[in-house]
Amino acid sequence: MIRLDHMAVLFLTAAIGCNSTPETAKLPIYGNKIFEENDTIYHTVEDFQLVDQDSSWVTNATFENQVYISDFFFTTCPTICPKMKQQMLRVYEKFESNDQVAILSHTIDPKHDTVAVLKDYADKLGIKSSKWKFVTGDQDYIYDLGEKSYMVMADEDPNAAGGFIHSGAFLLVDKERRIRGVYDGTVEEQVDILLNDIDLLLKEYEPTN
Repeated sequence: MIRLDHMAVLFLTAAIGCNSTPETAKLPIYGNKIFEENDTIYHTVEDFQLVDQDSSWVTNATFENQVYISDFFFTTCPTICPKMKQQMLRVYEKFESNDQVAILSHTIDPKHDTVAVLKDYADKLGIKSSKWKFVTGDQDYIYDLGEKSYMVMADEDPNAAGGFIHSGAFLLVDKERRIRGVYDGTVEEQVDILLNDIDLLLKEYEPTN
């Protein structure tokens, strides 16, 4: 079952309407902004510390000088996660050799999704952990990170298939930790837009003559 909070719904609507931008345009910056004299402070992903499938710490510094795509899932999800996995594999395959792009997937069921489970899950996908991090940690911490930093919802729900409800959003984060796009990770056409938008975002970091 997919669930987005109110802000994420607005983001996703904006993504559908605005992320199909010409190649000469820049992607929007999502989230609340604070306007100060001669400066604008944008919403950013907060500092975090989680553990990946290799038992290594993953922090913001892990993605230094990289853009990354973030999502929330759980390995036993019977509903949207298989679709999300297949679509994220498209992102992985396109940018596998590009060191400026990474993927960060957070489990919302850390009680089951231990490091060993995530390792097995990643190995079955045949992906490189240097490119695609599957992370676990304290459940409340992950939920709080999702809500406050990525503005998506995840929660336990005994009435939902698999016992959880969560967002199916893919979130594009730039090198300054700002959210630059939100896409429905269950919809191929939305991920087509994401693939193009990653290229567009990377152009912002190309040296200017």
